[in-house]
Amino acid sequence: MSQSALPRSADPPATPALVPDEPSPIIAPEGRIIVLGFAIGAVAVSAASYFGLHVLGMERFAYPIIGLTILLTAWCAWFFRDPPRRIPDDPGAFISPADGVVCLIDRAPPPAELGMSPEPRARVCVFMNVINVHVNRVPAAGTVRAVVHRPGKFLNASLDKASADNERLSLHLHTEAGHDLAVVQIAGLVARRIVCRVKPGDTLGAGQRFGLIRFGSRVDLYLPDGAEVAVRVGQKTVAGETILACLQP
Repeated sequence: MSQSALPRSADPPATPALVPDEPSPIIAPEGRIIVLGFAIGAVAVSAASYFGLHVLGMERFAYPIIGLTILLTAWCAWFFRDPPRRIPDDPGAFISPADGVVCLIDRAPPPAELGMSPEPRARVCVFMNVINVHVNRVPAAGTVRAVVHRPGKFLNASLDKASADNERLSLHLHTEAGHDLAVVQIAGLVARRIVCRVKPGDTLGAGQRFGLIRFGSRVDLYLPDGAEVAVRVGQKTVAGETILACLQP
C-alpha cells in the first residue's frame, strides 16, 4: 500500500483557550482560623478522653473519639479548600459562580436592593452542599457596581422561596461587554456567614474569586437579555469552569 493510500488520523481536538487562574492558598483565608480551632479542639478532646479513660483502664474506648475528632478536622479543612480552576477564555460566556448542582432555572427580577431593572430575566440557581468547594467566582469580567447585604431567614437553600426569604448578599456586575449581571450569595439552613471580598468600583476578571459562604448554601445568577442557558436542572457545576449560559451572536 502506498503512503498516500494510508488512512489519515483525525486531527487532535483543539485545546480551549483558558484564562490563567490567580494563585491562592490551598485553604481559603476565611477558613484558616476555623480549621485551626477544629485542630486544637481535636487535640484537647483526644487528650482528655485518652488520659481520662486511661485512669479507668478503658483507654481503648478513647480511640473512636480520637478518630472522630480527626475526621471532623479533616472535613473542615476539606470544606475550605480552594483548588485552581481551568477558566474558559470566552467573552460571550457566563461561568458558574459556584460548585454544586443546578437546582432551579427560571425567570425572575433581580434583587430590588441592587437598583437594577425590575424586568424578569433568566436566572440559574446553584445549590452547594457541605462537601462542595464553597469559594465563589465571578461569572464574567467586569466592574462591581453595588454590593448589598440583606438580613433574612435561614431556610433550606434548595427551596424556591430561599431566594426571597433567606439572608443574602447581592452583587451587581457590569461586564466589559456592557451587560448587567446579578450574582446573589444566599445563606442556607446551616450556612450562617456570607463572605464577600469585593467592593463597588473593583474591576474583576472572569473566574476570579470574590467570596464564599460557610457550610452549605446557594448562589443565584441573573443573566442579561440574549443569554441562552447552557445547563439543565440537576446538572453538576464547577465554579470558574462550567459555562452556565452564553450570549447569542
